[in-house]
Amino acid sequence: MRAETLAIHAGNLYPVSTQDVTPPINLSTTFLRNEEGGYSGGHMYSRISNPNRSALEKVITELEKGADACALSSGNTAGMTVFQALKPGSHIIAPDDMYWGLKMQLQTIFADTLQMDFVDLTDIDLVKQYIKPNTVMIWAETPSNPLLKITDIRALAEITRSNGLTLVCDSTFASPSLQNPITLGADLVMHSSTKYIGGHSDVLGGILITAKKDEFWNKIRNIQAVGGAVPAPFDCFLLLRSIKTLAYRMRGHCENGMALATYLVKHPAVEAVYYPGLPDHPGHETAKTQMTGFGGMLSILVKGGAAAARQIVNQVKLFAQATSLGGVESLIEHRASIEGPDTKTPQNLIRISVGLEHIDDLIADFEQALSTINR
Repeated sequence: MRAETLAIHAGNLYPVSTQDVTPPINLSTTFLRNEEGGYSGGHMYSRISNPNRSALEKVITELEKGADACALSSGNTAGMTVFQALKPGSHIIAPDDMYWGLKMQLQTIFADTLQMDFVDLTDIDLVKQYIKPNTVMIWAETPSNPLLKITDIRALAEITRSNGLTLVCDSTFASPSLQNPITLGADLVMHSSTKYIGGHSDVLGGILITAKKDEFWNKIRNIQAVGGAVPAPFDCFLLLRSIKTLAYRMRGHCENGMALATYLVKHPAVEAVYYPGLPDHPGHETAKTQMTGFGGMLSILVKGGAAAARQIVNQVKLFAQATSLGGVESLIEHRASIEGPDTKTPQNLIRISVGLEHIDDLIADFEQALSTINR
């Protein structure tokens, strides 16, 4: 089945009792044991497994073409679960441009237990130079946040295979509809399902997908079950509902993202546009080989520094000034101000999550906001 069909049918549960077309919300925290002490219904306790979570994990597994999936309470929890599964003293190679929340995890929570280097993963020769005897993992993020760098997943997979490493790909900006890293050689895929998978800015979640059920995956599953940082049944229900329209929403995000990027790259108040769909983007050709669309995320550098950037985010009317991304509504953010004083993000950078409003209205909104900049 194609992705659009899987998204609608793969996560459906059909209880014998009522034959629901849409999976019902199962709020029970515990499940009956039979006379032999087993669990004929397949579930024991909701921290360990739940019908709604099992359905979510099943559909994401199929969409990402993996062997299994592990749903967690947030994207940060998903990342943390991977890091917790590593042995103390392990070395990780991570991108120099990556989601700041996960980077902060590595630099603070895991600073005493893991070693790490943040490297430009678009430079494959440079990556090879950072491999050490205790290197166990390369953590990729493509497209990256917030500079929209594109990493060649196939090239990284060759490095990890030849060196016995694990390749993890944060594919949040792409969603399962635009990119399947496992088919390109990745061992694990991570999503903040809060973003495009949820798609409506109303549910928090994270998910990991594995290419194979190996010893490392068993560690991850154990952390999920014993640690218990799992999404509630209602959260899983909302994510399952949203997945049914994911492929169609992503087409709209891609179309609007490309149109807005094309408009902004020609505007005299804009210094640069980071969007992999633009032909002059450094990662454009690589993106064409591993993505089916370029997404709805873009960042721009505006002329006039931080003051101009803040002026624009305060002047737009349709773009909500808020963090996060991937919802049907357009969001805008002066990214450096949320990442703190140690950020490497340019002070004149604005990150944009292009929603599903009519593109003419979005462009008109930017036109009026950009016209207020003193140039």
